[in-house]
Amino acid sequence: MSLEGKEILVTGCAGFIGAALVIRLLNSNANVTGIDNINSYYSKKLKTARLEEIKEKTKQSKGKWNYFKVSLENKESFKKIYLNHNFDIVIHLAAQAGVRYSLINPDSYINSNLVGFGNVLEMCREKSIKNFIFASSSSVYGNDKRLPFSENLNVDHPISLYAATKKSNELLAHSYSHLYKIPTTGLRFFTVYGPWGRPDMAPMIFIKSILERKKIKIFNHGNMRRDFTYIDDVVEGIYRCCFKAAFCEENRSDFFSTAPYRIFNIGNGKPLKLMDFIRILETNLGLDSEKEYLGMQKGDVVETWADLEKIKDWIDYKPSTSIEEGLFNLVSWYKKFYLV
Repeated sequence: MSLEGKEILVTGCAGFIGAALVIRLLNSNANVTGIDNINSYYSKKLKTARLEEIKEKTKQSKGKWNYFKVSLENKESFKKIYLNHNFDIVIHLAAQAGVRYSLINPDSYINSNLVGFGNVLEMCREKSIKNFIFASSSSVYGNDKRLPFSENLNVDHPISLYAATKKSNELLAHSYSHLYKIPTTGLRFFTVYGPWGRPDMAPMIFIKSILERKKIKIFNHGNMRRDFTYIDDVVEGIYRCCFKAAFCEENRSDFFSTAPYRIFNIGNGKPLKLMDFIRILETNLGLDSEKEYLGMQKGDVVETWADLEKIKDWIDYKPSTSIEEGLFNLVSWYKKFYLV
């Protein structure tokens, strides 16, 4: 499959998933325009390094790469960019991430995840975009105990502001899809990890602490499971959605909307106990960790588990990276990048 000649916009292009996706798209000879404001939520150095990696990895690509440092909530600056392009596909990954950070800086979530998202939807309307793909999150499932998490579950009870903004994104996107017939696909990501990962996420925090011989904080006393999903598997899922825009199926008995709109889980489909994850990580590092067991955090959930049947039927999505391979790759990259 090739996207040669396609014009694609990727927001959040300096982010963990965004940068990996851009490389995948450029290697398929697509013309990619990237937008990122390089905010200070975590290391700007890491984000800049990802942009440099994009340049290095795509020197042989036939596709063109353009990057703009812009905040999506700045509507006029954003508009100057998209009015000069005719995008075939828009992939919206930019967002203020993190459940815990939403407890101390809610304004950034309102601005980025709601105002910025609204500006992207307005662009899709003005430009009559034919394939809009956006990032949602497994956090929308909240404390639901019905596992695995199916897209058919009610997600009206988010337990963090971050989750609430992602649920809001799904609702806003559906209304635009219905009103303006914008083919829209929302993807609920499940605990993405791998090389170039976000330093605020558990895998990177654990690695750093173990190597520095510091205690790792283990919440809910370790009684947690996560559907850890390797970055390459996530990128492959997004990439395949580029070839199949959402469409209406008015006669489907299980789908009450007539909008060209779909929501899918993107996960590994194999939840892992947190303590098993740490054990495999320790094996790859060749070190044992010192552990500090704590209670449950506000806004956190005990378990995530993605039901993948719908996305498998849609694009034949089949995650293929084992946790052992994924953590080996992550640790190898970490040591090289941070000169450990």
